[in-house]
Amino acid sequence: MQPPDHAQDGMKGLVEAGLADYVHRNDEWWETNMAASNKIALVTGAGSGVGRAVALGLLEAGYSVVLAGRREEALKETVALAEAGQGQTLCVPTDVSERESVVDLFARAKATYGRLDLLFNNAGTGAPAVPFEDLPYEQWVKVVSTNLTGSFLCAQEAFRIMKDQTPMGGRIINNGSISAHTPRPLSAPYTATKHAITGLTKSLSLDGRKYDIACGQLDIGNAETPMTERMARGVLQPDGSMMVEPRMNAKHVADAVVYMAGLPLDANVQFLTVMATKMPFVGRG
Repeated sequence: MQPPDHAQDGMKGLVEAGLADYVHRNDEWWETNMAASNKIALVTGAGSGVGRAVALGLLEAGYSVVLAGRREEALKETVALAEAGQGQTLCVPTDVSERESVVDLFARAKATYGRLDLLFNNAGTGAPAVPFEDLPYEQWVKVVSTNLTGSFLCAQEAFRIMKDQTPMGGRIINNGSISAHTPRPLSAPYTATKHAITGLTKSLSLDGRKYDIACGQLDIGNAETPMTERMARGVLQPDGSMMVEPRMNAKHVADAVVYMAGLPLDANVQFLTVMATKMPFVGRG
């Protein structure tokens, strides 16, 4: 797609003024922006927090977005926050821990849009911060089923669509977390699943090569979401103290996803960390 006539006239004037480099960069931006308008993204956990921020960011960038989450009303609230005239949306209530629900999600996405270019594997949950020896088995299973099995199920369905579509390929971005590197106290289920997501990311990257499916991971630290509200009040540290931790606007996460998603399929951000600058992670606290 070419820029409108008045934009082309303006670029011609810039060339005549000796600003060819600027015009080249402008053309690249235009092509990237227009390409996004033809792409289909699917975001799990899109009814709140990081998932909501990313869904809105992708819509703003021109993607059509399939929003998945447990609560239909929350998904509709996300859509209502988008500006008029942005990409198309499809809300699909989904429990990613249930295979039948995930299969239905991706079937509806394919039936509506005909293809899938991006999966943001984001849906996740945590467990109460209790001593490891007191953690209920049922709570462990719930976290593993949502964070790990859910990501596997969604990635598998995305693979099946992406390998068979024309043009072939697509991109999967997994939500890893700082906990994929370093645990918090009393967080065994969440930390174990996020470490496992790193292994899944690497396996998908390898297995997706022959289908032009790229897979990367975004490790997030202290984005401002309902899940991190407790950090503003103070959270347990490894030395037993309680400390208020800095947070960052979740829009920075959305911006990172939009950047990763906008790369051509012959380039990939394998791992990217976006975190509150002063949160206790780098060094020993």
